[in-house]
Amino acid sequence: MTMTFEPFTPAGSTEQRRYDGRRRAEERTGAPAWDEAPRWEEPAPRWNDPASDPWGQPAQQQWIEDPQWQVPPPQQHQQGRPGEVASPEPEPVPRRAAAGGRFKPVVVGVVVLLLLVAGWQAYRIEGMSDHNQDLATVLAAEKDRTDRLEKQLAGVFDPEAVSSAALPSVFRVRAGSFTGTAFSVGRKAKGNESNLMTNYHVVAEVWTDGGRRVSLERGSTRITATIVDVDKGKDLALLHADTKIAGLATATATVKPGQQVVVVGAPLGLDDSVTTGVISAYRPDDPDGPTIQFDAPINPGNSGGPVVNAANQVVGLATAKAKDAEGIGLAIPIKTACETFTVC
Repeated sequence: MTMTFEPFTPAGSTEQRRYDGRRRAEERTGAPAWDEAPRWEEPAPRWNDPASDPWGQPAQQQWIEDPQWQVPPPQQHQQGRPGEVASPEPEPVPRRAAAGGRFKPVVVGVVVLLLLVAGWQAYRIEGMSDHNQDLATVLAAEKDRTDRLEKQLAGVFDPEAVSSAALPSVFRVRAGSFTGTAFSVGRKAKGNESNLMTNYHVVAEVWTDGGRRVSLERGSTRITATIVDVDKGKDLALLHADTKIAGLATATATVKPGQQVVVVGAPLGLDDSVTTGVISAYRPDDPDGPTIQFDAPINPGNSGGPVVNAANQVVGLATAKAKDAEGIGLAIPIKTACETFTVC
């Protein structure tokens, strides 16, 4: 019989320490000693026929592999160090159906909230539209009211403004021994020339004597004018001056009783005088022709002066006043004068 001996190593020697270290390493790792070869034991065969004689020759032998020696199915290796076998990946855990069920009420609630907000916004927009329409109606009504007030204010009589606009165009006329009033009218004059109107009876003395020159005076201003045409029946005279004088506008509409007017003239030789009143009546069928009656005070020297309405338009020429009466003055309509001389 052959026996295996381990070499004797004295205690405490270097070989003993090397040996003890190797043995301890083998004990820790379970690996066989360096000088011993692994021993494999062959499994005992299993008989598939239990009826056969264990000591005799079986009719047919079949080896069944021991389950512990079955080769496991190949595993997918993950990239790593050579020789390592990757652990199998865990199967994914299916999501719980309850998680989706929890979110459904939340989604439905959000949708309902959005619908409510959209409906509220639509309601507010509709309300704002109605409010805007009401506001537009109110503004339109206020605009109409403002327009009416503007028209009323435009018709408000302002004697000071009317007088300020008319006075620069009005002059005292000195014709011989007679004094009256003349005013510039129209835009028919050429260059630095002006056309003025007055009554015929104001310049009658000069005209009948064969003269044509009269003097226009206003303050320290003296302008020589020429009598160019007269109409004795209508008591009208047209003067021409070689000086540019702003002309007054003329009214085209027929006057109506109650309209307020300013009469500008030189009563008793006092130039730049104004009086105010209203149109008392319009008499188109008078024997001497259409006549305007007004109640503004006038005196000798006002003859030929303009009667001006609130729109700064000449409506007539002051001509006469009733004797032994107050507040009855007469004027020739400006329309009659413009048709007579065609200079308006």
